[in-house]
Amino acid sequence: MPKLLHFDAGFQDLMGEVSGARRKAVTVGIETETVGWELKFHSHQKAQLMLSVRGVGLCEAEGSIWLVPPQSAILIPAKVMHRVAVSGKIEGYAVFIEPIGTQAGPQAPPRKTTTITVTPLLRELIIRSAQFPAKYKSGGVESRVTALLLDEIAAAPTGGLHLPMPSDPRLRRIFENMIANPANRRDISYWARRAGLGQRTLARVVAAETGMSFGRWRHRLDIILAMQWMAEGAAVEKTAIDLGYKNVGSFITMFRKALGASPANYMAKRSENR
Repeated sequence: MPKLLHFDAGFQDLMGEVSGARRKAVTVGIETETVGWELKFHSHQKAQLMLSVRGVGLCEAEGSIWLVPPQSAILIPAKVMHRVAVSGKIEGYAVFIEPIGTQAGPQAPPRKTTTITVTPLLRELIIRSAQFPAKYKSGGVESRVTALLLDEIAAAPTGGLHLPMPSDPRLRRIFENMIANPANRRDISYWARRAGLGQRTLARVVAAETGMSFGRWRHRLDIILAMQWMAEGAAVEKTAIDLGYKNVGSFITMFRKALGASPANYMAKRSENR
């Protein structure tokens, strides 16, 4: 049976067992249903891969908010501070990987937070490894499966949806307001006045802090929130309204340009791959 992370009284006990296991990688299953749950900023002595099978998670790490939709995973290096927020029915897995100091070469865990595309083989290896005890016997089938698992993680395509968050406190307040009130479609001139900046100055600071234009950052936020809400069961029409779009067609066009498929088709494909 897989080791399950339920975020209850046994959470610390299980995490202690995982942390104390001197193995190349230890996998646990994650299963929870909640109206909203957040694990505040924390870090691990091991690198961590989080795979979402059902539901969408949000992870903030290294100055960005990362989206983890179904069939995707995020890799977080050891000792990196991060927080995780989930809602709805969540199923997934967490793989804890020994840090680079004890592993080198192609199987070494990442030095920067990134998302990866989960291949069918990688998904099955993660599920299989969750059946192993935390302190599995070295040299047996568990070690061979783990070695293949780490090879597949190293070979997986990286990249995905993340939302750079600025360090400038003026921008941070603007962006946090937009995240909290996504239906507010005010343009950059409105936010510049709120921050006491000129429009051109705000545009320059946004580009310098995030590597994106103001409009591109807003569209990225729209996509991340839309995928989170639709994974929880929200209809495309309601999602468009809650994001402040005047009509659903404009929202669908924006989504298709960004991801190459309509919202309904994109989410359906994700569900089919479960």
